[in-house]
Amino acid sequence: MTRQRLQKLIAAAGLCSRRRGEEWLEDGRVTVDGRVATLGDQADPDHQLIEVDGVPLTSAQEPRVLLLNKPVGVICSCRDPQGRATVLDCLPPSERPGLHPVGRLDADSRGALLLTDQGELTLKLTHPRYSHAKTYRVLVRGIPSSKALRYWRDGLELDGRVTRAARVRCLQSRSASSLLEVELKEGRNRQIRRVAELLGHPVIDLQRVAIDDIQLDDLAEGSWRRLDTPEWAHIVDDSVSRSVGQS
Repeated sequence: MTRQRLQKLIAAAGLCSRRRGEEWLEDGRVTVDGRVATLGDQADPDHQLIEVDGVPLTSAQEPRVLLLNKPVGVICSCRDPQGRATVLDCLPPSERPGLHPVGRLDADSRGALLLTDQGELTLKLTHPRYSHAKTYRVLVRGIPSSKALRYWRDGLELDGRVTRAARVRCLQSRSASSLLEVELKEGRNRQIRRVAELLGHPVIDLQRVAIDDIQLDDLAEGSWRRLDTPEWAHIVDDSVSRSVGQS
């Protein structure tokens, strides 16, 4: 293997994101062949001993990214002190070690959730600067007016800040409810539910159907599948140019 920047090797080993790896380097937590490394240093993991906090850096196994159709009532956490079911409980025990959920879906919501051991992918999908879209099917009470939908698209104030512009369209309306498709490029706490409540149309059911271009499709609720590398690798690669273009 050729020499690579240390923060990239740390992230590739699944320990953290590259940004966090840079912080660890600045804090003096990384050594190469017994010498404290600094930001910008490179190393060859095949021929040099790289350690983080005195623990040798091992090459990660084949990167794992799983798509789960999270059921209602399951917590987006690796463990829950109250003993509630977590997303890891939806996986066989052999698949659980090293995985963490990418972002969150509240317990009352269902649908697409990624679990991975790749810190860089988690950063790119959860930090708003990278503008990766999440798409939801939202069943709300009543029939929102065109004015209400425009407010939602343009942004409303939550916690003292206006939400980012969203794509919102009505897919179907009945006398007592409407099915909306909502695409967000940010993910504040219970954002869709809170905005819908402000507009007078409380959420009845909320399902995430896509993360970037990763579609839930016909994956059964409570089921999961392993993603092939081409299905997610472009998210990490494209985010660099995307964030630069927005700065």
